[in-house]
Amino acid sequence: MKRNFNLLCLLGLSLGVAGQSLAQVKKFTVKANEVGAAVQPTMWGVFFEDINMGADGGIYAELVKNRSFEFNKPLMGWTVQGNKNEGDLLILNRQELKASNPRFLRVKVDNRRKGDLGIQNEGFRGMGIKQGLRYDFSVMYRQANAGVKMHLELIDSKGNVIGSTVFTPTQSGPEWKKQAISFNATATEPKAKFNIWFEGNGTVDLDMISLFPSDTWKNRPGGLRGDMVQLLADMKPGFIRFPGGCIVEGSDLSLRYQWKKTVGPVEDRELIINRWNFEFAHRPAPDYYQTFGLGFFEYFQLAEDIGAEPLPILNCGMACQFNTAEVVPVDELGPYIQDALDLIEFANGDVNSKWGKLRASMGHPKPFNLKMMGIGNENWGPQYLERLKLFTKAIKEKYPDIKLVNSSGTDPNGERFDYLNGELRKMGADFIDEHYYRRPEWFLENASRYDNYPRNGSKVFAGEYAAQSDKTVSVDNKNNVKTAISEAAFLTGLERNADVVHMASYAPLFAHIDGWQWTPDMIWVDNLRSYGTPNYHVQKLYSLNKGTNVVPILLNGQKVTGQDGLYASAVVDKKTNELILKVVNTTDKETEGAFSLEGGNRLQSKGTLTVLGASDTEKVNTLDKPFDVSPKTEPISVKQQGITAKLAPNSLNVIKVKML
Repeated sequence: MKRNFNLLCLLGLSLGVAGQSLAQVKKFTVKANEVGAAVQPTMWGVFFEDINMGADGGIYAELVKNRSFEFNKPLMGWTVQGNKNEGDLLILNRQELKASNPRFLRVKVDNRRKGDLGIQNEGFRGMGIKQGLRYDFSVMYRQANAGVKMHLELIDSKGNVIGSTVFTPTQSGPEWKKQAISFNATATEPKAKFNIWFEGNGTVDLDMISLFPSDTWKNRPGGLRGDMVQLLADMKPGFIRFPGGCIVEGSDLSLRYQWKKTVGPVEDRELIINRWNFEFAHRPAPDYYQTFGLGFFEYFQLAEDIGAEPLPILNCGMACQFNTAEVVPVDELGPYIQDALDLIEFANGDVNSKWGKLRASMGHPKPFNLKMMGIGNENWGPQYLERLKLFTKAIKEKYPDIKLVNSSGTDPNGERFDYLNGELRKMGADFIDEHYYRRPEWFLENASRYDNYPRNGSKVFAGEYAAQSDKTVSVDNKNNVKTAISEAAFLTGLERNADVVHMASYAPLFAHIDGWQWTPDMIWVDNLRSYGTPNYHVQKLYSLNKGTNVVPILLNGQKVTGQDGLYASAVVDKKTNELILKVVNTTDKETEGAFSLEGGNRLQSKGTLTVLGASDTEKVNTLDKPFDVSPKTEPISVKQQGITAKLAPNSLNVIKVKML
C-alpha cells in the first residue's frame, strides 16, 4: 500500500503535540553540480551458470530429459511401458561414426497396437504444461521401410491424457531424417510426463526425441523459456557473463566447458556430465547433464536480445583447484589459447572467415560485437598467472581492443587475494574479478571497500556477490530482506566508486525449486512459474536507475557509509537530466531524511520515491507470493529545492527528480 505522506506528517505533528519525541531528522547534502566519475553502461549485469538446473530443465525450454540417450545410464529419464520382449528396445552405440552423439534407440515393433509397447519420459522433475498451448515434437529417425506409427501423449500426474497426436515417420532409407509434428495441450499440469506408444510392424531407429513449448522467447523453435528471459530483460542488464562459473573449469579438464562443442547443429553437440551432478553429497543430482542446446551461439543471441554486452569466460588450462587442480603443461597450452582467438573470430569475424562463416550459417551473419572476455574462473596461484600471461600476450597481439577479465581467486581478502591483486595490477590487467560470498555483516562493513582503491590502472569486476543468511554452501541460506538490504548498502559503495568498479553481478542467477544444489539465488523457478527474489529487485533498481555520472551525497559532511545505519550514493543522468539518490536504511526504525541540493541546480516540484524492503528481515518471496517483497513507487514533493522522505526500516529507497 502506498504511503500517505500528508497523513504521516499530520500524525507526526499530533504526536509532537502530545509530547511524544520525534525521530531526529538526518540531513543529507547533495552536490549535483560536482559531476564525477562516469557510470559505465555495463555497470549492472547478470551472471549465468548452469547450476541449480539453470540451463537444461531451466531456461533451455526442452521438456524431454536425455533426449539422445547419452546420459551415463542411457535410459535415465525413460521408462518402458507395456510388454517388452527381448530385443524390442535396444540402445546402439555408433562410437567413432558419431562420436559427438553415438547412441540411439532401436525399436522393433512386431504387430503391436497402441498400449502394447511404449516409452515414457519424466522430464526435468516433471514437465510444465499449459492449457491451450501448442507443443512441438521432433525426432531424428531412420527406417528401412515405413510401417510404424507413434502415438504421442502428454499425461498429468493422475495419468489422464492432456494432449495427444499420432506421428508417422514417412521416409525410408539408410539416412537419418528429421520430422516434426505439433499438438495442443488440453489442461495445465506442472508435473506432466510424455508417452510414446508404438503401433504397427517394422523397426525404427530414434534419436533426439524432443518436445518444446511454442511460447519460447521470441517464439524461436527450440528456444528459451520466455518468462525466465523476460525477468532478465526487465533488468536491462549491461552485460551477461556466461557460461559460468565453476563449469568453465570442470572438476577435471575432461569436464571443462569447451565452446566449440556447443555450436553448430544441436544434434552434433557433445553432451557431458554437469559438475554439479556430483559436487554436493547433500544435494545429489545424478540426472544433471549439459546437452548444450543452450550453447555459445545462444548465449550471444541472448545477450543481443536483452541489450547486454556478452562476457564469455574461457578455461585457462586449469581444472577446479578445489577438486583435482589438474593443469595443462605450459608448453601444451596452444589449443586452449587458440580456442580464445577462435571465439573472437566466431563472435566478430567476417562471414568468409572459418568461425564467422559458422556463425552466419547458424543464422547470424552480422558480428556479435564482442568487446571483452574472461580468462579463467576463480583460479589462483603462480600457475594461473603463468598461463594468463600467455593468453594475454596472444590475444592482445591479435585483438588489442579486446578487454580481458582476470581472476583474483575465491575470496575478497587474504593472502591468496593479496598476491593475485598485486601481481595482476603489475601486469596492467584490464579487469580484476572479485567474488564475495559472505554474511550480511560483511557487506555492511565493506561499503567503503573501494573508497581507497587506486583510481587509475586495473578496474574491478564484482563478478559474483551474494549475502549468505547462514553460511556459504549452507542449504539454509535464504533470499530474505536482510541479505538483500545488506547488498543494497554494499552497492552504494560500488556506485560511489564507479571510476574503480565497472561491472557487478549477483550469483548464481537461477535455481529450480526441485533441483537446486546451491542457495541463495537471484531468480527461482518451477516448471511453470518464476519469480525475482528481494535480491533480484535490489540489483534491478540499481540497473534501472544507474544514471551516467556520480555526484557527492554527504551526511554531516561525510560519505554515507553506515552512520546511524544509513548508506547512500547519488548519480545524475545527463541523458534524462535527472538526479537519482539511493539511500539504504539498515535499521529497524523509520528514519526521516532531509535532502538539500547545493550548487545552483534546481529541481522540479515533483519526483518519485521507490521503496523496497520490509519490517520483517526474514521475509522472502515465493512462487505462490512472488511480489511480497517488491518495489513500490509513489510521488514525492520538492519544497524549497529540498526533499523530505520517510526512510522505512530495512529498506532501499530510490529518489528520482528531474533537474531544471
